[in-house]
Amino acid sequence: MKEDNDIIAKQLQIRKGVLAYTVLLSIEKTDSYALNILENLKNADIIMVEGTLYPLLSRFKREWLLDYERKESKSWPPRKYYNLTEKWEQTLVALHETWKDLNKAINFLTKKWWKK
Repeated sequence: MKEDNDIIAKQLQIRKGVLAYTVLLSIEKTDSYALNILENLKNADIIMVEGTLYPLLSRFKREWLLDYERKESKSWPPRKYYNLTEKWEQTLVALHETWKDLNKAINFLTKKWWKK
């Protein structure tokens, strides 16, 4: 049973490392509110709960990676629509390059060493 917990812990570490990137990617093209972000991630087979999302959004706001605008709705309470800042746009280029390099390295290693 210990091995299973170790495997799960490693899987969670990998996921945690890319969650921030996936959240920001999900709002790259259009301003989004939290439930819309969760839906975008779900459509990409990335499951995240609100309790994980909101702290990330708060951190990104503090880091000036995103901002938000409150918008009124006739059928809903006002929502925060998150949008990316210029700082994020600059960061995005670097993160895309990092992801591309990591993806290339992992694909190389799995093709070379993976035995299944």
